[in-house]
Amino acid sequence: MGNKLYLECYSGISGDMTVAALLDLGADQEVLKRALDSLPVQGFQTKITRVQKSGIDACDFQVILDAEHENHDHDMEYLHGHDHGHSHDHDHSHDHEEAHVHSHSHDHEEAHAHSHSHDHEEAHAHSHSHDYEEAHAHSHSHAHEAACAHSHSHDHEEAHVHSHIHDHGDGHHHHEHRGMKEIREIISQADMTEHARSLALKIFGILAEAESKAHHVPVEEVHFHEVGAIDSIVDIIASAVCLDNLQITETIIPVLCEGTGTVRCQHGILPIPVPAVANILQTCQLPVQIIDAEGEFVTPTGAAIAAAMITSRRLPKELTIEKMGIGAGKRKYERPGILRAMLIQDRSEEQDVIYKLESNIDDCSGEVLGYVLEQLFEAGARDVHYLPVFMKKNRPAWQLNVICKEEDIPGLEAIIFRETTTIGIRRVRMERTVLKRQQKEVKTPYGTVRVKVCELKGEPRFYPEYESLIELCREKKLPYVDAYQMAVRCCQEETGGVPQK
Repeated sequence: MGNKLYLECYSGISGDMTVAALLDLGADQEVLKRALDSLPVQGFQTKITRVQKSGIDACDFQVILDAEHENHDHDMEYLHGHDHGHSHDHDHSHDHEEAHVHSHSHDHEEAHAHSHSHDHEEAHAHSHSHDYEEAHAHSHSHAHEAACAHSHSHDHEEAHVHSHIHDHGDGHHHHEHRGMKEIREIISQADMTEHARSLALKIFGILAEAESKAHHVPVEEVHFHEVGAIDSIVDIIASAVCLDNLQITETIIPVLCEGTGTVRCQHGILPIPVPAVANILQTCQLPVQIIDAEGEFVTPTGAAIAAAMITSRRLPKELTIEKMGIGAGKRKYERPGILRAMLIQDRSEEQDVIYKLESNIDDCSGEVLGYVLEQLFEAGARDVHYLPVFMKKNRPAWQLNVICKEEDIPGLEAIIFRETTTIGIRRVRMERTVLKRQQKEVKTPYGTVRVKVCELKGEPRFYPEYESLIELCREKKLPYVDAYQMAVRCCQEETGGVPQK
């Protein structure tokens, strides 16, 4: 059982905002660093810092590109012109939403991260977050800084800079033209789990389809910077790695807030939402609200990430917030550029109604049903199983059973009809009684394990999560039974719980 994520996209969504929010939520920075370090791509470095957004502390994730890959996608003056007039906040502390991150703020107790560096032997390195979504950050590295952005963050222990920038020494600009073929090769070489790899490919696929439609060319023939740019590659892979690391299996996005007006890109001045975003909104039927504010709040990368991860638009009637992360954007619009990500527990399920979808299928192989099972789980099914049955005329068949919430029925039924040969699905509404439960992490002598804690007549019962447990078993070469018992014992010692029967 995984975690349930709620994304509050009041200020839209972008790739860097998503990564930052997930990191603030607890995604492992070392796991992310290993994945990014393994990419067969050069010309960038990443930096993770704390910043202030309208007085709110937030995590900031930056991709800093070298001069060879600079593309002005995040320069506010380039995007909207000098007189665009977005800023209504007269705070001159050079928040990262400002058009330029040349910030020389003198209040080091405020959580701002600033890149200052000047390498006069090289072209200026330009700091970018991704897919139109950030302001233009200029990182001018001093020669003695070896082309790495020097962080003047208020908390030097929280500024993490990882460099993939190489000085080619010839001043020649290399313009890679990456399409989906090259993207797949890059992802295939990344140090990431298969689930994260699949999610990254799904995000890229959604983005590529949208750009293909916008430019009216086949997906495999599209060579455009929105997919092939280094900052897009890093944002999307980082988002997939962080989502996987947090064990997110359900994502609730009630609405994406988008602005109005126009924005400049490599294809010229375009209306907001730009064609790629509009295509994703249409194709994936993402919920959107056009707000009374000028500016591009939803970027192509952000829209593609949202489309790949959303499983529901409806929040539970009752919920508790287990953990919250805030990711910072780079633009300064009327609304503070933050994305809030929350791990939630559905408390309305304690006295709940659940649905069962059931279908008899007599001409599908076990392999097909195995694939269908995976698709159903990814689409929000609570449980899926199938069992052999004998139908009329003694025909051997499978009975497919899917347990789900009411709001997930349309999507799950669509998968069953699309992926199997069934022509009908029975639907049963059932009441159920469930124990109160919550997710927690428990420290064991061999590492941390995620545990589901249920309550029965006031006494806790502990159920270590399978994925978390097998990860520990593989890493430490432990027998599964021993690891399970150890995790339960550590929970009991920590909370004074009683042994499981």
